[in-house]
Amino acid sequence: MHPDDRKYSKDHEWILVDGETGTVGITDFAQKELGDIVFVELPETDQSVDKDGALGSIESVKSVSEIFLPVSGTVTEVNEALNDSPETVNSDPHGDGWYCKITLSNPAELDDLMDAEAYEKFIAG
Repeated sequence: MHPDDRKYSKDHEWILVDGETGTVGITDFAQKELGDIVFVELPETDQSVDKDGALGSIESVKSVSEIFLPVSGTVTEVNEALNDSPETVNSDPHGDGWYCKITLSNPAELDDLMDAEAYEKFIAG
């Protein structure tokens, strides 16, 4: 089950919003699909990215997948711990496996994302 305190994109990213700051990561569903994660390419701080723009990538033993920003914003912090322990995305995708924090540039874009219930239906097909 995916936490219901955040919003989800069709690209399987989540965003947890606190004021004008959003914490972004990939969903539990996404990490299971990827398999064992071996490398995470983090974005640069102060990097501005449009909604659905690529931030970086996650490499697993099976493939490399881009990480997309579910809303427009500017990167304010990255999870440096993933450089040494990328497998944290597998073990705790909705917690310590977060990817980056952003300042939202258009909070209205959150309305285009799914809540947990809608996301569960989306991944169920």
